[in-house]
Amino acid sequence: MPRDAGGSVFVVLGFVLVAAGVLFRGLVLRPFSAKRAEAAGIRERSRTLLCAADMAIAAARRRAASGEPAIVTVDDVTTTARQNYGYVVEREQAAAALRHAFKAAGDQSDCMTDAFD
Repeated sequence: MPRDAGGSVFVVLGFVLVAAGVLFRGLVLRPFSAKRAEAAGIRERSRTLLCAADMAIAAARRRAASGEPAIVTVDDVTTTARQNYGYVVEREQAAAALRHAFKAAGDQSDCMTDAFD
């Protein structure tokens, strides 16, 4: 009775993949260099800070009464970053993020801020 070569190749390939997985497990999750890991952390922190600024602007707009401008302070951004993301942010960084959010949104005639002071 002839042996099926396709089945044997499939089984051997399976063993090779399992052995490779055992040998190289976790390497994908580890950063390849400390510099890239640090750069990724900085990018994530700045993205999160911009999200906190956007959230602070949205919260100020919800708090504002009809017809009056929303007042967003730098302290609102630091509070939002601390409460939602656990980041302790310096005032200068929060002001820069708030300025960036204002410029990115374009027309902000319904908002006022102390970030430009």
